[in-house]
Amino acid sequence: MLKFVFSVITRDGQKVESIQIHGKDLPDAERKLRQMYRHCEVINYKTIDTGNKLSQSVDIEDLLSLIAKQV
Repeated sequence: MLKFVFSVITRDGQKVESIQIHGKDLPDAERKLRQMYRHCEVINYKTIDTGNKLSQSVDIEDLLSLIAKQV
C-alpha cells in the first residue's frame, strides 16, 4: 500500500505539513484528505511505498512456542 504525505493550506489560511494518509493511489488518498480538511489547497505531496517494508504479525502462541524451543 502507498503512503502519501501532504502539505496543505486550510480554508482558514493555516499551513499544515506532514499529513500522512494511506491509499491505493493519489485520488484515493486525496479523497481521504479532503474528508478531514474540506476546501483545503494542496501545496505539496510526496509518495512513499510502504510495500517494501517487512511487516509480520506474531500470535502469542507462536511467540510462546518459539521461546519454548529455545529453552
